[in-house]
Parts: sequence; C-alpha cells; structure tokens
Amino acid sequence: MASWPAKPKSCAPCAAWCEVAAPLIHPKALVDPAAQIDSSVSVGPFAVVGPHVRIGRGTQIGPHCVIDGHTTIGEDNCIFQFASIGAAPQDKKYAGEPTRLEIGNGNTVREFVTINTGTAQDEGVTRLGDDNWIMAYVHIAHDCRIGCHTILANAVQLAGHVHLGDWAFLGGLTGVHQFVRVGAHAMAAFQTRLTQDLPPFVTAGGNPAEAQSINAEGLRRRGYSAERITLIKQMYRLLYRKGLTLEAASQQIDALRGEVAEADADIALMQTFLSTAARGIVR
Repeated sequence: MASWPAKPKSCAPCAAWCEVAAPLIHPKALVDPAAQIDSSVSVGPFAVVGPHVRIGRGTQIGPHCVIDGHTTIGEDNCIFQFASIGAAPQDKKYAGEPTRLEIGNGNTVREFVTINTGTAQDEGVTRLGDDNWIMAYVHIAHDCRIGCHTILANAVQLAGHVHLGDWAFLGGLTGVHQFVRVGAHAMAAFQTRLTQDLPPFVTAGGNPAEAQSINAEGLRRRGYSAERITLIKQMYRLLYRKGLTLEAASQQIDALRGEVAEADADIALMQTFLSTAARGIVR
C-alpha cells in the first residue's frame, strides 16, 4: 500500500477530501487483500473495501465510504465521503445470492448515496453507465439500470427495478415507484412522484406526475436542431394534446417518419418505449 504523502499536490475539484494526484491508500483505510484495485486508485481514511470489489484506474474513494458486495467500479469515478456502495439489496426475498453492482466510468457519487446490488428475481445486477451525476442522499435500489449522462438531484429515491435512459434528469426529492422506466432525455421536476413510465423527451411534474412539455432546453444543449425539436414537439402533441388513445397516438407518431431524416431515430426511440410501457405512461 502506498503511504499518505506528507505534501499533497493539487487534485480534481470534486475530491476536496483528497488533495493528491499520486496513487495512495490511506493507512487507516480497511481494504481487503482480495480486492482488485488499480494502483492509481485513491482510498481515503476509514473507508472499507470488501473482498469482491474491483476498482478501475483513477477512481477516488472518499473517507468513511463502504464499498462492498460483488461490485465493479470503472475508471475515473469520484465517490465522496460516507457513500455506501454495493450493500445487500433491501429485499426480504434476498437470500445471500452473489448478485452484482456494476458502475461505469466518470461518475460522480456524492455524500450519503446508497447503491445496492441486484436480486435473483431480476438479472441479478444493478448497473450504472458512464458520466452520471448522483447528488447527495440519493438511493438507487436493487436491479436498477441507469444509463449515461443522467443527473439525479439531492434525495432522489429509486425503488427496485427502475430503468433510467441516457440524459434523464430527476429533480430533487423525486420518488420513482418500482419497475417504472424513465425514457432518454426525459425530465422530472422537483418533488415529482413517478408511478408510471415517463416517455423519452417529456418533462413531468407533480404528485402524481403529469406531463407538462418536452425537455426542449436540454435537447438544445445537446445539439438538437430546431427541425428535430419541432418534430419531437409534434410527437408530444399527439400523445398529450389531441385526445388520442395511446394506440392511435403511436400510429400517428409512426407516420411522421421521413419528415425530418435526423429525427427518425427519435421516433424509433419513442415507439420502442411506448410498445413496452407495461405500467402505462404518465398522462
């Protein structure tokens, strides 16, 4: 184990607890010898790392974190102090099966976040993609699937088996019911209660949630053209403003193919989501 440097150098701003760029494991950290940790990983004081943990290059683990279970963490993640990563799922059916947690690259996980492993009743894995921004007190329950580039604001609570698409944004104190899916580029406002699926591109708010608009500003920031956003607005109007059944709206959305060539992928994304909305959609 590397010793704690006497004269730390400047480090990434997301790691206020660790002002070093050199590889190190603090001497007061408890790291199981069986854990597979890249030599460039920083582990802060009083952190605990279990035997079935693997951590990739450049990841930083803050003080008092607990990383446990069959957990794989990729490269260049920043996990702040007091996070609990890879603990057993909060499911009374769980009987100690070797289920997993897989975290990708470049994620930021703030204070007091809890992320549990999966259960045998699903695929046995909880999974986070890349470049997600997980704020303080967020809970990600067993078997959740989080895409890439999502933002979960303070105290978002995800029940088991929740799926979040890429670029989804959930406002602070939002609660998501088990098995609910949130589509790519969708957005939930502060204190939203999601008990049904939220389609791609849609902004919702309220308790219970109601659709309000499309996430136009988020799409513009990601480089969507005006024509592409206009077509997405057409899909929204068909779903929410024309009084159509879900089946009829889906048929008319499909008829939009070819109007804006670059938006055909957006239509396909919406159609795939709607065709698999087992819980119904936010209306």
